[in-house]
Amino acid sequence: TKGLIELCAKYTVARMLERDDFSKRFREGIPIYIHEFIYPLLQAYDSVAIEADVEIGGTDQKFNLLIGRDIQREYGQEPQVCITLPLLVGLDGTRKMSKSYGNYVGITEEPKTMFAKIMSIPDEIMWDWYLLLTDHTKEEIEKMKKDTHPMEAKKNLAHTIVKRFHSEEEAKQAKEWWEKTFSQREFPEDAPVVELSESKVKAVDFLVKIGAVKSKNEARRIIQGGGLKVNGEKITNPNEDILIDGEVRVKVGKKKFYRVVNKDTLRR
Repeated sequence: TKGLIELCAKYTVARMLERDDFSKRFREGIPIYIHEFIYPLLQAYDSVAIEADVEIGGTDQKFNLLIGRDIQREYGQEPQVCITLPLLVGLDGTRKMSKSYGNYVGITEEPKTMFAKIMSIPDEIMWDWYLLLTDHTKEEIEKMKKDTHPMEAKKNLAHTIVKRFHSEEEAKQAKEWWEKTFSQREFPEDAPVVELSESKVKAVDFLVKIGAVKSKNEARRIIQGGGLKVNGEKITNPNEDILIDGEVRVKVGKKKFYRVVNKDTLRR
C-alpha cells in the first residue's frame, strides 16, 4: 500500500488529463474512474522494476510508454527509449487485432484455419497486412495494387503468412483446400466426423451437440442469420428438425464443416 501511494504521488492528475481520451471525457462530464489512472502508473513502474532501456508498444500505447519515462526519472533512472509500431487491424476490418475481440489469427492455428481466416479480411486492410506482416517493400505493394486482382493478392498474402508459421507444403495444401472448399464450393472430404445417437434433432440443439457452438443462444443467432446449411440446404428455423439418416453434411458459418452420422446407422 505504501509503495502504491508513493507511486501515485509521483504523477499529477493534470498530467493524466493530457491524454486525449481523458481530457475529452473530463470536458464532456463522462466519468473517469480511479483505476484508469492507476493502470498506466503500474505499467510505468514495470519499466522501473526491470530498469528498462527500451520499451516497444503499439501506437495506442504511446501515452503509457511516455509515462514510463517520467516515472523512471522520478526513481532516479535513465528514461527508456520508446518505440511504437502501427496497430494491426483485425479480421473485422475495424478494431485492432485482439483475442478478446475474437478478430485474430492465432500463430499456432492449423494451416487451413489460418488460411481461411486471412481470406476473410476486407480487401481495404489487406495492403496494411502486406506492409506489416511480409517482407514486401512499399513500392512492391503499390505495384501489386495496380497489377494484381485483389483475390489473387489475398491468396498470396495468406500463403505467405501460413508458410511463415508452418511450411511451404502446408501453405500450398491450405490454398488448394480453400480453393476447392470456398472458391469451387466443394465440401471438404477431411471434415471431422461427428457421431450422434439421435436420428432427429432440432436445429438449435444440433449445433450444440456437434460442437459447432457452446450455447443455444449462439446457435439460434447463427441459424436465424442464415449460417447453417445441411446437405446444401439453408436452415433458418431454430426449431426445425434435422434428420440424421446416413451421412449429413453440415456447414456452419463460412469456415466450419462437419460430417454427421447416426451411430445406429454405423452399426448396420
